[in-house]
Amino acid sequence: MLPSILRTQSRSSISRNLVRQSATSKASPLRVSMAQTSRRGNSSLPAGYVEDKSKGPMLRFQESLPRLPVPSLEETAARYLKSLKPILSQSELEASTKAVQEFIAPNGPGRKLQEKLVARREDPKVKNWMYEWWNEAAYLAYRDPVVPYVSYFYSHRDDRRRRDPAKRAAAITTGVLEFKKMVDQGTLEPEYMKKLPICMDSYKYMFNCSRVAAKPADYPVKFDPNEHKHILVIRKNQFFKVAHEVGGKQLNTAELEQAFRRVYELASSQRAPAVGALTSENRDIWTDARATLLAADAGNAKALELIESASFVVCLDDATPVTLEERAHAYWHGDGQNRWYDKPLQFIVNDNGTSGFMGEHSMMDGTPTHRLNDYVNDVIFNNKLDFSDPTVRSNLPEPQAIKFVVNKEVRSEIDRAVKDFTSVIGQHELAVQAYQGYGKGLIKKFRCSPDAYVQMIIQLAYYKMYGKNRPTYESAATRRFQLGRTETCRTVSEASVAWCNAMNDANTDDKTRVELFRKAIDSHLEYISAASDGKGVDRHLFGLKRLLEAGQEVPALYKDPAYSYSSSWYLSTSQLSSEFFNGYGWSQVIDDGFGIAYMINENSINFNIVSKGLGSNKMSHYLNEAAGEMRDLLIPTIEAPKAKL
Repeated sequence: MLPSILRTQSRSSISRNLVRQSATSKASPLRVSMAQTSRRGNSSLPAGYVEDKSKGPMLRFQESLPRLPVPSLEETAARYLKSLKPILSQSELEASTKAVQEFIAPNGPGRKLQEKLVARREDPKVKNWMYEWWNEAAYLAYRDPVVPYVSYFYSHRDDRRRRDPAKRAAAITTGVLEFKKMVDQGTLEPEYMKKLPICMDSYKYMFNCSRVAAKPADYPVKFDPNEHKHILVIRKNQFFKVAHEVGGKQLNTAELEQAFRRVYELASSQRAPAVGALTSENRDIWTDARATLLAADAGNAKALELIESASFVVCLDDATPVTLEERAHAYWHGDGQNRWYDKPLQFIVNDNGTSGFMGEHSMMDGTPTHRLNDYVNDVIFNNKLDFSDPTVRSNLPEPQAIKFVVNKEVRSEIDRAVKDFTSVIGQHELAVQAYQGYGKGLIKKFRCSPDAYVQMIIQLAYYKMYGKNRPTYESAATRRFQLGRTETCRTVSEASVAWCNAMNDANTDDKTRVELFRKAIDSHLEYISAASDGKGVDRHLFGLKRLLEAGQEVPALYKDPAYSYSSSWYLSTSQLSSEFFNGYGWSQVIDDGFGIAYMINENSINFNIVSKGLGSNKMSHYLNEAAGEMRDLLIPTIEAPKAKL
């Protein structure tokens, strides 16, 4: 979701191109499964990883994590040109090659920029040379609305024991509070990737935090969890402060259920003015509207603080989504009113007991929220917490209504926000492909990486629809480095294009197709491994460009049309896997592209396809067709089990 900055467009469009690469948030960023986060012994860690027990279990490896590297110019140039070959004509490639050679020449402009970047990387005060630049350019300075362009969602599996929404909300809140306790106390076990601990710094932005609209860039605010022990509950556009700890004791599930039932009663009348809709606006518009809201009454500042300081949000929607598409819309963006989109964690519970999650992406990628949601559903479905204590204390405070004074000016801002939201969401087309033909169980029998395999499904589907392959982004996590976030994996390769051509050539035999498929898989694995090691193309070139001084001539490499084209993500993709989810997704990156989020479960593959009217349902059809053709191609390659003697 976060492309490099590289198209000749308005600032708003450039920002949108940037921000959608990472989600996916949500997303993306979503490649660490719960199996990889389990506790492990430290004796097998390589040299350099030192435990600092004074930081607590969660952060004990933080200071010894390696710093994000700066690849050599030659390495990036070679990888960049290799990524251009399958998507450019010969004449275009020759022009791009010349621009790259000029950039990395001994006296070329890239040399001085590289020296500056290496110096920044070595600065002891800078833990990650990319971190601040990326957070600002990709998120905080991004001006288009958070929803739908930054929001991402998870759709939870149904809880048949808790069809009652108050019971469902209480169980979810109990699970979240247990996870929050581990984060606040620093006892949460770090996550691991390839047996190495990864950065846990972003967890500090999970609870009691909010994004705040401002010009020219937003900023995050973090409140002391010891002083703010309440959640924000929203029902029919009305806000309520609900305490989650009283007298030093966390509310149990029965007490939380009582609080939610009381909110339903208090909000049973007609809807309130949708102040939350203001957070769905363009960030500059919301910044001005926020000032208008604060000027309307002195008490509005306190109301905002109660919202922004809340541990997290529970939205009690008066909707009853049933189909996967209905649920996706409910959790990805909702009605644009019963939300506070600037909060990083929003759990949504509907009147029919269905539930899901919406995340805001600015300071935290999807892996932490994926882990949180997986944990919450795991403890609920597997009865790993005590939800049965019936004790309800008599001294619990009543849910406190958080009221805003809404004058004529504020009402006008709300009306505009509602109208703009309806217009923006109306431009998007969403389809869900719940493919039941097979999942990672069969894919592994094909001796394939499930993720690389599904990337080829997407490539083949796009080829079927358009007769060509175009630039594709997959999110690669770089959290094994201090303050690491994501890097781009450029999926399209010469090998993947050759394989797509062969699949659509009736004269090519299956043996050749299988051979080309294996090469395409290998090419993808090589790139995503390099990207996860901090050796991708896009972040390095972004960092070098960032160091251009005011008035300095822009190098030919950045003015080359191939530079912007190759980072225009016609396909923006990312995956996570959870047996507790029945969907997850986010928006497309560019107006001419698709956002395709996918889950690879044991016996199924779920695709969430979003575009601006390009034919998401048609793409869903081609994904189904491609998955079937690939299965038929590879089943003959499965080795028969050896007979027992």
